[in-house]
Amino acid sequence: MPAVKFTSHLQRFFPDLQQHVQINGATVAEIVAGLNQRYPGLADYIVDERGTLRKHVNIFINDELIHDRHHLSDSVQEGQHIFIFQALSGG
Repeated sequence: MPAVKFTSHLQRFFPDLQQHVQINGATVAEIVAGLNQRYPGLADYIVDERGTLRKHVNIFINDELIHDRHHLSDSVQEGQHIFIFQALSGG
């Protein structure tokens, strides 16, 4: 089962969110859907109303940034780590 890790920023909005979560899924989209089932509303911080990754969010599978930001079709294998980060901006 893939392991998902979050930045602590989301814990402010989802106090029950653990920093490491095990979620079943064969694609990033399935992982996001599984997270949203466990933590209702979490997907709204990750994807927009079309299911496209939000501009301020990055998702890595192990050390690689996902390629498909629109459909989240990147495959996820057993034992991989998914990292969900909110991008920082400002000046």
